[in-house]
Amino acid sequence: MLKKMLVAVAVSCATLASAWAAVDVNTADQAALETVRGVGPARAAAIIDARTKGGPFKDGADLAARVDGIGPKSVTKLEEAGLSYGKVAPPAAAKKGAEKGAAQAKAKAEPKK
Repeated sequence: MLKKMLVAVAVSCATLASAWAAVDVNTADQAALETVRGVGPARAAAIIDARTKGGPFKDGADLAARVDGIGPKSVTKLEEAGLSYGKVAPPAAAKKGAEKGAAQAKAKAEPKK
């Protein structure tokens, strides 16, 4: 009897933990966004549309500014429900400069023949 109760508690905890897993607004698909409490099919589609048009979201203020129907209060509730912003990719120019710097460093490190 005790084993059954412990198993039931463990399964409940595992289920609850997966429900609280963070969903990255910048990488999540429609189905993943809909797992966040407060995000239905229409809101998930609006988030993906805004992300496609304007790139990744920097933070909650950026999300509220770019998605109709989401304001500061909604952002707070969505964040509490597990919405996160992940790591925003650097602009293309910064990435290109970093690649160029890495190539130059590699060239200097290689011995001349």
